[in-house]
Amino acid sequence: MPASYDIPEVLDRREGPHGEVVLRRHGDLLQIIANGCFLMDTSDGRSERLLVDAARDALDGRPEPSVLIGGLGVGFSLAHAAADPHWGRIAVVEREPAVIDWHRTGPLRDLTRQAFRDPRTDILETDLLAYVNETSDTFDALCLDIDNGPGWTVTEGNQGLYSAAGLASCARVLSPGGVLAVWSAQPSPEFEETLRNAGFNQVRTEEIPVARGVPDVVHLAVGPG
Repeated sequence: MPASYDIPEVLDRREGPHGEVVLRRHGDLLQIIANGCFLMDTSDGRSERLLVDAARDALDGRPEPSVLIGGLGVGFSLAHAAADPHWGRIAVVEREPAVIDWHRTGPLRDLTRQAFRDPRTDILETDLLAYVNETSDTFDALCLDIDNGPGWTVTEGNQGLYSAAGLASCARVLSPGGVLAVWSAQPSPEFEETLRNAGFNQVRTEEIPVARGVPDVVHLAVGPG
């Protein structure tokens, strides 16, 4: 019989605005599950860190650039951005109140405690697509990690973010020369073409090696204008 630590332990289960969200502990790992779909865990964080660094490196050396991170998750992207003094404002959009709570007072707080205390950090409890459609704020970089990729969304409504209209909204919140970085579990030539058709420039894909299977990737593009 497997040892008890091999069986995931549910730490919290809630009904959020977009369905069920669950925080589990599996051995040493914390996992977030949404509507039965595995989203992420605390096993690595390489791809989340590369997402932020790739966006920073693609900028034109401007001082204290601002970044909007789409999706708080287990907090790797936020913590990495906050550990980098190069960034100015660091805003994070997260639509699930439970995820924010798990970071503020729950089991994920040790991963992001310093980032939450950082005066540059701004946690925005809202839907990302609604935010980029409505906000008057602009950012130098927009880092998206809310799905498993443009073709593998967590909820059906997220598909609009990767359409021509959704990408136009992303471009609207980017300052001139701003960078869009999108994490994906697999390459997507179709998404690259959609980016180009939406007016983005310097479209490219950076691979992130994984233990097995196809690499994770970060799609990068410079906003139009």
